[in-house]
Amino acid sequence: MKRLALTAVLAILVAAPAFAADPVEGMWQTKPDDNGNFGYIQVQPCGTKFCGTLVKSFDKDGKPMQSDNVGKQIVWDMVAEGNGAYGEGKVWSPDRNKTYNSKMKLTGDNLAVSGCVFFICRDGGTWTRVKN
Repeated sequence: MKRLALTAVLAILVAAPAFAADPVEGMWQTKPDDNGNFGYIQVQPCGTKFCGTLVKSFDKDGKPMQSDNVGKQIVWDMVAEGNGAYGEGKVWSPDRNKTYNSKMKLTGDNLAVSGCVFFICRDGGTWTRVKN
């Protein structure tokens, strides 16, 4: 009986990391765009990759605003590469209506986002984790 209990506990401990949330999961505040507007992006798994959806928009004064982009996917197909790096994904910039081949680097509660379209690269800035 003790052996069965020990085996069950070991199986749970080994499987626990597979059930743990990835550190990139959660709500992120984007840096302000060219107009000063910013948004909250909910990042979550989409299959074996990560995607992010715009869930709320704010104007340059931090007041919630209506936006046709709320509910749209901003990040998709990001692959965890280890050590806080994510790559091979896409990020759509609503203010420029451009989709960038992107990568992200997670350091604590900061997520550095960057991407390129052809040979034109853009620093998407550092997003900060939204604390609930």
